[in-house]
Amino acid sequence: MSDQEFYTFSEYMRKEQETLSPSAEDYMEMIYRLSKDQGFTRVNDLAGALNVQPPSVTKMIQKLSEMKLIKYEKYGVIIMEQEGKALGKALLYRHNLIEEFLKLLNIKEGLLTETEKIEHTINDETLLGIKALVEFFHDNPNVMNNWSQYRGINHID
Repeated sequence: MSDQEFYTFSEYMRKEQETLSPSAEDYMEMIYRLSKDQGFTRVNDLAGALNVQPPSVTKMIQKLSEMKLIKYEKYGVIIMEQEGKALGKALLYRHNLIEEFLKLLNIKEGLLTETEKIEHTINDETLLGIKALVEFFHDNPNVMNNWSQYRGINHID
């Protein structure tokens, strides 16, 4: 796919290798969040956190289990495999980084929604650029203050 040719959004989103769907990424991120303290989570906890029905959770965790990202036995607990933990940690990091970037832009309305939309479409190069910018602002408080003052005075309508 050339950078000089235009395609539909869905064509841009097609990947050569098999990747997780945005929904599966959300499940992995939430499983990681919920199991950080105890080392496991349960179907009902995951369903509540993602605002979905338990049968939907069961269907997805069966797929994730087949991919060897989690361990799950019917009516049991959900435990992340090592690869699943690494993936969950990376997904949570990506989420938090994008959220922090949007906060730097002073985005308040729909922060979670915007974060979710961006995190499933962003490529690695763009994410690294955002990471560098966020770190730059944190490492340079005077620049951050100037930016905050600028944003307070010059609203984009």
